[in-house]
Amino acid sequence: MTPSGMASAPLRAWPYWITLTFVPLVMLAVLAGGWTIWLIPVYGWVLMPLLDTVLGKNLSNPDPDTPDEDLLWFRLLTWVWLPVEIVLVYGTLWALTHAVDRTPAETLGIMFGIGVTTGTVGIVYAHELFHKTNRFERNLGDLLMALVLYGHFRTEHNLVHHPWVGTPRDTVTARYNESFYRAFARALFTGFGSAWRAEKAMLARRGQGPWTLRNPIFKYLALQALFLALAWLVAGWIGVGLFVFQAFIAVWQLELTNYVEHYGLTRRHLGEGKYEPVRAHHSWDSAHRVSGLLLINLQRHADHHLHPLRRFPLLQVYDEDTVPMLPTGYPPMTFLAMIPPVWRRMFNPKVRAWRRRYYPDIEDWSDYKTLSTPMPRAAG
Repeated sequence: MTPSGMASAPLRAWPYWITLTFVPLVMLAVLAGGWTIWLIPVYGWVLMPLLDTVLGKNLSNPDPDTPDEDLLWFRLLTWVWLPVEIVLVYGTLWALTHAVDRTPAETLGIMFGIGVTTGTVGIVYAHELFHKTNRFERNLGDLLMALVLYGHFRTEHNLVHHPWVGTPRDTVTARYNESFYRAFARALFTGFGSAWRAEKAMLARRGQGPWTLRNPIFKYLALQALFLALAWLVAGWIGVGLFVFQAFIAVWQLELTNYVEHYGLTRRHLGEGKYEPVRAHHSWDSAHRVSGLLLINLQRHADHHLHPLRRFPLLQVYDEDTVPMLPTGYPPMTFLAMIPPVWRRMFNPKVRAWRRRYYPDIEDWSDYKTLSTPMPRAAG
């Protein structure tokens, strides 16, 4: 399946480096405090959607077969973010406890901004990196996820979400009419166990038990413990608390995005625990230009699910006859997701229209609404 009717696009890396503009905003918030603290969330949640409105969509597609050697500046952007994030997080913790005098409210506001940054940029970059086949990039992704205390997400995303999206096995496919808060609680309290079961099943296929250092869950936990210990060394127990707070804000944003990406979209059950393959229409897509730069094309989500190893600058946008489209980019959609009545009023009709379009023969949606169809066979 390939996008149709889309113009080709030249590859330019420099616009994606817009994400580094979060760095001076964090520095300004730490040094000046006060109203400057609000610049970080306003930048990501207000300015970017406004620019999306003005600059519109990017409907062009690059050559998906572009070799890696032509993508160095795109890849370098995801590589350099780890040291940048480490300096931002721990430099801020040190400054708030040793160098600047901020009120408790200002301190929490600054760390909220840090969480916005580690969630909006760090987790999105980690997602790009841990989908790659080389160990260097996967390790960078693991380190970025450890900085938000959510290391198991790599396993949960790669071994559960991608193969089982739109089925009962996937913890982050939002059910029809389900509020974000219920979906968030499910992801938060069942995600680690789901990742453990997935790794346990994979190791069993290799004739090994789960209590082995080959199980990456132990690597995730060790890295998280290391970063927590570093927070304590830099800023004491207050630093540990602030570190956990920014991690929570980052994970909140991650799960908001997960909620939006697949809300109400389910795969057809073929009987006996078998499901249809993942199709382009099992993801909500967006082609908005500026938020696409900020989120390194994460919004081209249908193509990502069809080609999970494809690097972000090569992801394709599909026409509206092929995929369900969001009315805006992700930032406004994640905001609306936090207001369940507004979200349901907007999206439940869209889900029902999606059903009529792609599955006109299914008359009873009761089990699909709650994803209480049978668990997929061999799902781990």
